Amino acid sequence: MDGLLADTEARLILLPAAAHLALVAFLYAWLTIERLRAVRARARTYADLQFAGGDVDRGARVAANLRNQFEAPMLFHPLVLALWATQSATIAMVWLAWLFVAGRVMHTAVQTLTGNVPLRGAVFTLNFLALAGLWVLFLSQQLG
Repeated sequence: MDGLLADTEARLILLPAAAHLALVAFLYAWLTIERLRAVRARARTYADLQFAGGDVDRGARVAANLRNQFEAPMLFHPLVLALWATQSATIAMVWLAWLFVAGRVMHTAVQTLTGNVPLRGAVFTLNFLALAGLWVLFLSQQLG
């Protein structure tokens, strides 16, 4: 059976993708709150926020992190859909997908709550290695 998940378990690969989408929704809500606070505190006007780079303080870090959710994850979601559509996910792939999402959550926490750029880089590296491992498993399965 090559470690493939049973038909009823094959959809488990969709759960990490759903969790990442929930993270993105959370970040949109958080950014909205940060922008409202900035406007109410008169640190920014709505006109200041019409272009990228208009956010201040934590809002700027949240906005940057939200943009990051459309970089490496763009290599994740198509792969998840391919794994689901081909019913070729293995338990190792599901674990790597969850590791990737956990890394995205850790990256969000470090980027939005601290200014620790070296730690953010280390978390990103682990996160990216999980994604690369997922692709390697998929490609070796499909091409091998």
